Parts: sequence; C-alpha cells; structure tokens
Amino acid sequence: MILIYFYPAKLVLPKSYRMIVLEQLKLLVNLACMDGDLAILERNYIITIGKAHGFPESSVETLFYSTHDVIIPGNLTADQKFDYIFSLVQLMKIDERLYENEIKFCANVASKLGYQPQVMFELLLRIKSNEMSAEEKNSLKALTSKFLTV
Repeated sequence: MILIYFYPAKLVLPKSYRMIVLEQLKLLVNLACMDGDLAILERNYIITIGKAHGFPESSVETLFYSTHDVIIPGNLTADQKFDYIFSLVQLMKIDERLYENEIKFCANVASKLGYQPQVMFELLLRIKSNEMSAEEKNSLKALTSKFLTV
C-alpha cells in the first residue's frame, strides 16, 4: 500500500516510492534516447509521468542530459512491475516506430522485473500508443500477471 499525503498545493510521497518512480523515469529516458532522437512526444510522456508522481518538470528535465544505469528496485509490487513495463512499451510505441534495440531493451527490463519472455508479445500486441482506458489497462494487467514468475 502506498500512502500519499496531501498538503495544500503540494503532493508528498514517501521517499521509497519517489525512488521507485525516479528509477522508472531513468529507464524511460534511456529508452527514449536509444534511437538518438528524443521526440517531443517521448519527452512530454516522460514529463507527464514525472509530474503525475510529484516531480517538478525541471527535475524531470535534468534526466534528459545523461544516460542512466538500468536499476530495477527489488521491492516492487506486481502493480509497480506492470507500471514499469507498461510505460516502457507505450513509450516505445508512441512515435509509431519500433526498433530492434528498443524491443530488446524492454524485453531485458521485463526479464529483470520477473516476467517470462512471452509477455513482450502480449504487450506489443495490446498496448496502444495513445491513452488506454482503465478497463483496458486492468485487463492487460491481469493477462500479463500470468507471465510474472517472481
């Protein structure tokens, strides 16, 4: 369970949760920069995720200036693992171009998250590059949970 405390005009998240989101943002930046061209759609997608989790836009912007180690926190819940891989695959599809190195990167992260390799087929087939409904995401989460081994 994640506890979120609201204060006037300020979102405060537990430090461990902020670190989990920060590592997710770093993975997204690595993926977005992989093809050598950081598209505005990719940049906006990453910034939106950061802002939704309480990170100021300026903090997210600083992540675009370097590459980051692939770090998967060990204390992720099944929901957080799904959010990681979902956001990566959706980002990969956002520019409507799929590159082999991006697919391999996502497959590697999926494996480190504890998913069986077949999960990538399901994700690539079902994740849309635009917004998905909560029902679609929940259905996909249930499907991909069958591929989670850890």
